[in-house]
Amino acid sequence: MTNEQFDPIKELQEVKIRRKMMKRKFFRKSKLEKYRAELVAMKQSGASPQDLAEWLKMKHRLKIHRSSVDRYLSKLPELAEIKSAVPPGQESLRVMAVNEELPPIKEVD
Repeated sequence: MTNEQFDPIKELQEVKIRRKMMKRKFFRKSKLEKYRAELVAMKQSGASPQDLAEWLKMKHRLKIHRSSVDRYLSKLPELAEIKSAVPPGQESLRVMAVNEELPPIKEVD
């Protein structure tokens, strides 16, 4: 054993620093970031995540699952404005109103 005194406070600080470094998250840039403007424009035009995944595969040779595209788009602030404009549960009514194909209302006695 060495002649140094054991300093529990110093040791604890070293452990906490090491744990903090290990806990740190590493973020990397998404592959979809290059196509952000096109994806947002197509989504606003009515494209589904499956359509966007297929477009990326056809035009940019990027194989990605539709759920990954949907998850990426859900985090974008550009599309958050659109979602907040339509109240939850009213999306289908908005689409039907645009198509002017509202089903007949049944009266319940």
